Amino acid sequence: MDIIQALDTSNNKRTPTLKVYLKRGSYVESIHNVHAVICDRKGRVLMKAGDSNYQTFIRSALKPFQAIPFISSGAYEKVMYDEKVLAIACGSHSGTKKHARESFKLLWNSELNAEQLQCPVPKSKKSSLEHNCSGKHAAFLATCKKMNWPINSYLQVNHPLQIEINRRVSEMLGISTKELVTARDDCGAPTLRLGLFQIAFLYAQLSGSSHNELEQISRAMIREPELIAGEGRFDTEVIKRSHGQLISKGGSEGIQCLSKIGEGMGIAIKVEDGSRRAKQAVALHLLKQLDWITPVSLEELEDIVLKINPGVKLEVEGELRFQEK
Repeated sequence: MDIIQALDTSNNKRTPTLKVYLKRGSYVESIHNVHAVICDRKGRVLMKAGDSNYQTFIRSALKPFQAIPFISSGAYEKVMYDEKVLAIACGSHSGTKKHARESFKLLWNSELNAEQLQCPVPKSKKSSLEHNCSGKHAAFLATCKKMNWPINSYLQVNHPLQIEINRRVSEMLGISTKELVTARDDCGAPTLRLGLFQIAFLYAQLSGSSHNELEQISRAMIREPELIAGEGRFDTEVIKRSHGQLISKGGSEGIQCLSKIGEGMGIAIKVEDGSRRAKQAVALHLLKQLDWITPVSLEELEDIVLKINPGVKLEVEGELRFQEK
């Protein structure tokens, strides 16, 4: 059975979605519906809640895979294999001076400058370097410079860089590039609309692959967690508190992905209404169910995520269920 057949057979039956309740005192104030799926690196759906084929844009969770041409082109070698610049290329960072400095360093060592970045200047900020996607855009530019591809049009869907990214992703999913649906992300770069199981499949390969570029990317993410998001932010804290055993990468509109290093399994989460608080609550709920993190680390993360205000808390109902044959 090939990859595509294996993935298609996972969606015969739909299991109940996970529910996230915002409680004020003992009363439910809001409810979020959440879909989640876990895949292995062969593309098999192992467990799920809700619709494993739920169609959604992957948003910033695509960044580790958008960084593949940065390595394969030789542009990463040009900046001396600095894992910090590879991590910042994969990150959705806080825009601190430290983050901006790493994006600048990537550009400087590639003989580029910040004025060539096409991500927006954030409100109340002075430079595109402070945009949360500046590392990704810097890596895009460095790749184009190394490959002698046009610089000014690097965000266009038909640009050689974006064509190469789509080729790599479609190859990993075992589908044709013609099946990929693209749209503009908020930073201006293309993003992809995928089935939730396909997103989980990508993260399963990131966590346990013999693919050289993916191994380098996952290593950089776990060694430089503060460049993936920032101190006190969810992805950074999960990576740090798992002692390098977990990769965590979120995206806007309720996308959250997780994978365990060496296990070859990936989790993809989608909150129907796009809630950040709900995706983080579900992520911790599933880490507990799967026993992927120590109780002490889980408790510390719950203190950060689940306790919103005095008398207000989040509760998750439901669990991943094994895929029925």
